[in-house]
Amino acid sequence: MRAHEAGALHGNDAAPTWLPYPADVNALIDGLWSRTTMRGADGALEVGGVSVHRIVKEVGTAVLVVDEADFRARASRFRDAFAAAFAPYRGAHVFYAGKAFLCTEVARWVEQEGLGLDVCTGGELAVALRAGFPAQRIALHGNNKSDVEIRRALEAGVARLVVDSLEEIERVSEIAEQLGAVAPVMLRVTTGVEAHTHEFIATAHEDQKFGISLTAGDALEAVRRVLERPATLRLEGLHSHIGSQIFDVGGFEIAARRVLRLVAEVREHLGHTIDSLDLGGGFGVMYNTQHTPAAPEVLADGIAEIVAKECRELGLEVPQVAFEPGRAIAGPSTQTLYTVGTIKDVHLGGPHHRVYVSVDGGMSDNVRTALYDADYSVLLAGRVSEAEPTVVRVVGKHCESGDIVVKDEYLPADLRRGDLISVPVTGAYCYSLSSNYNHVPRPAVVSVRDGEIRQLLRRETEDDLLALDAG
Repeated sequence: MRAHEAGALHGNDAAPTWLPYPADVNALIDGLWSRTTMRGADGALEVGGVSVHRIVKEVGTAVLVVDEADFRARASRFRDAFAAAFAPYRGAHVFYAGKAFLCTEVARWVEQEGLGLDVCTGGELAVALRAGFPAQRIALHGNNKSDVEIRRALEAGVARLVVDSLEEIERVSEIAEQLGAVAPVMLRVTTGVEAHTHEFIATAHEDQKFGISLTAGDALEAVRRVLERPATLRLEGLHSHIGSQIFDVGGFEIAARRVLRLVAEVREHLGHTIDSLDLGGGFGVMYNTQHTPAAPEVLADGIAEIVAKECRELGLEVPQVAFEPGRAIAGPSTQTLYTVGTIKDVHLGGPHHRVYVSVDGGMSDNVRTALYDADYSVLLAGRVSEAEPTVVRVVGKHCESGDIVVKDEYLPADLRRGDLISVPVTGAYCYSLSSNYNHVPRPAVVSVRDGEIRQLLRRETEDDLLALDAG
């Protein structure tokens, strides 16, 4: 059972067992920071050749800073790793999962790096189309697509609609008939795999909202229904996604085996060959020193070996495959800069105490700590310090005891109001899950590259908040 978010008397000044005491509290931990992040001559962090002081002077805080070169490099590395691993077979496609973070400029980066784009709502599709992203490289997901979303996707000419239920097959067919089109569909199947991740981001076990069950026999029936409608539906293949923040290929082995068995059943009972699979994404990233993510090449080679082995055993040709990394591309490319406000050394009785460091943001720009019990790291960004490290908890400005950004990390003991601190690996599911809780405007998002700052999303204002108020 989780303790109360504030920690109460269960907390003290001892670091959690997984958190190492830093030899240098100013050092950037390898793997946590984007590739162009470094300390400048004045001790302040620089990203993309731009000092954090310049970023803050031009944009203010809180602000998410995207390292464009890092984002592009991660995207192309996944593209190349999976292409190479599946080159002996029918190849592989990589779709960037836009739900991690999407805006028009990011969509253009993804297009320029040769990836497809996975969207899961009409709003994400609208961003992609506004960016000029080629519709034939877009996939639309969603467990509850509206008729309007389905129609818009078909009119745009997306590469595939990932159908999530038996009922949706009928609706897509009807809308395609109205448009005089043949809808390219991929069936999302639930494999029953229990991914070793947080309950809320494990997506292939039976008791959840996504997909068409394999174990109940619904998946084979779904294939049959699609094949019965060749005038309106074209079966593009099968889709499986086992969850997020996954560090090894073990779960993919079980999922691939079960999906490929369905391919064999379809061939045997329906006389149809399925030659395309999407095995999802969910590849993990390093949020702190507890995490050891695998390199894209290791993931790609491991999954290719698994798929080839299962196909040999079932007498199948290795299908064309697709993957959907989002967090693994966007997450490590971004950091969030905050300005320190109130600092409280809260004594809890005896020697026990906790240092609370409040910042000008919080759960409105990063709800993952509250929602998923996520762990983050943090670093003094505007200067270096010779002070001893002390364990702190970074919290936001919202009226919630669970408004925690970083649960436990070392910062210099001389931290003071007005200091800049930076939280790394905030590119995925931070701005995407942001809110206006307590009527706090959403932060700005900027990209940096080669000494230049580009605004991707401007900071919201109070006028923005009031614009929707009909009163």
